[in-house]
Amino acid sequence: MNVTIRERIDALYRSDSRRVLATLIRLLGDFDRAEEAMHDAFTAALDRWPEDGVPDHPVAWLISTGRFKAIDRLRRGARFHAALASIAEQIESTVPPPADPVEDGVDDDRLRLIFTCCHPALTPDARIALTLREVCGLETEEIARAFLTSAPTLAQRIVRAKGKIRDARIPYQVPSRAELPDRLDAVLHVIYLVFNEGYAATSGDSLIRTDVSAEAIRLGRLLMDLLPEPEVRGLVALMLLHDARRAARTSGDGELILLDEQDRGLWNRDQIDEGRALVERALASRRFGPYTLQAAIAAVHAEAADAAATDWRQIVGLYDVLLRVEPSSIVALNRAVAIAMRDGAEAGLALIDALLEKGELADYPLAHSARAELCRRLGRTSDALGAYARALALTNQSPQRRFLERRIAELTGPVSSSA
Repeated sequence: MNVTIRERIDALYRSDSRRVLATLIRLLGDFDRAEEAMHDAFTAALDRWPEDGVPDHPVAWLISTGRFKAIDRLRRGARFHAALASIAEQIESTVPPPADPVEDGVDDDRLRLIFTCCHPALTPDARIALTLREVCGLETEEIARAFLTSAPTLAQRIVRAKGKIRDARIPYQVPSRAELPDRLDAVLHVIYLVFNEGYAATSGDSLIRTDVSAEAIRLGRLLMDLLPEPEVRGLVALMLLHDARRAARTSGDGELILLDEQDRGLWNRDQIDEGRALVERALASRRFGPYTLQAAIAAVHAEAADAAATDWRQIVGLYDVLLRVEPSSIVALNRAVAIAMRDGAEAGLALIDALLEKGELADYPLAHSARAELCRRLGRTSDALGAYARALALTNQSPQRRFLERRIAELTGPVSSSA
């Protein structure tokens, strides 16, 4: 096989397979059938493109080929199950070509599929897990870590969600504008979790997955066009303000650089300006929520010329409001770190210790690394080493592991790496 064409197909799979899958789900009306059709289409590309050449519109070719492959499978299966013939005829006769405009005015099947996966008939956790797996292509293990649960539990949740969509015949469409507000929270949560996986990957050799965070921002913009609510603006602002720091968050060889050590000259000022404008509009509406408040915190960081100029008093005040709006252990942890910066390490450490005693953050590596940093600042070397070791044991992301190992080495000498 022509290596260049094989590389092109591999690149298309990485960049567009979820887009192909989303459209095939709309066309075929079934998750499993669509996934099978997608893989058939990529297999056909491996067979045909080396001889025929890469088509002018490869994504459209893959979608069309996948659709026809699915129809062929159904017809072959009709020898044993007569109902499959009817399904094949329905798909062939009633589904418009993929290039046709959609009736509801939203021409993005991935956004349509997010709303389907976030249907009220599904439980909140199932909505998010299914969307992250099927729309965004995250592995079950990655999603399980984001949920702080086991992979088998998460996999069963996804299977049940697919069954519910099939059995309840939930339509693959964007809801009406009257229904949108009730479906918005789950969709925002999904997009933010996707962004977080790109901003700080849960595993792998790279801290940042630029393609994943860029996809989340793209979906956020599409949603903002569809429904320009304050919290949608707040979420887009939050993602832009965080993503603006991307170039400064790692060194040339991919090592983690903490916020207070970053070269702020590398921050993307255009994204910061856009993010600040969006968060100001959201705040002015007085109908904002947790994403807008988090964006406001990110904006305060972006406004500081250097780490020493950060207005920690304002940040703590915003965390106080955020904790009332969305009480959670993660928000409380971030607030504790901010208090440590405002009032001193002892004050922040007392709050973190109290949170860890409750048990909710026992397996959250960032809680232990935050505790370790404060213990290190206070000269409590033994406590710092224990907390660093606990964080290291819970961390699967290679740059974060190397950062923790360097911290341990600074206190005790080099340690062997298992990353």
